[in-house]
Amino acid sequence: MGFFADFKASLMKGDVLSLATAVVIGGAFGKIVGSAVDDIIMPIVGLLTGGVDFTQKFLSLNGQSYVNLEAAKTAGASVMTYGNLVQAIINFVIISLFIFIILRAAEKAKKKEEVVAAPAGPSQEELLTQIRDLLKK
Repeated sequence: MGFFADFKASLMKGDVLSLATAVVIGGAFGKIVGSAVDDIIMPIVGLLTGGVDFTQKFLSLNGQSYVNLEAAKTAGASVMTYGNLVQAIINFVIISLFIFIILRAAEKAKKKEEVVAAPAGPSQEELLTQIRDLLKK
């Protein structure tokens, strides 16, 4: 086969199509989770922390004091923005919890479907016994 035929065959494999579908759905799901975190959960976290904006927390490395992060950056000071790390950790924990809750609910729904879908029937040993008895006759 030629190059393009091989390439087309590679793209049409089930694994590649499943992966592409998962990436697209993952991107859309990421937007939903991001919106839930930014628009619903983070305001609650802000309320609990007294309105602290962690992204504005910084440490000036030149020893001078600045009113806010923008003033430090405007002055050209080297700053360590430890607040961004704190914010990223909080976001990670919240997003992980959110995804865990959704996956747990999906697993419970999947288990319920599996229990209902399992038909009761004779075991393999019972079938073999029946075949043996029929062959004896």
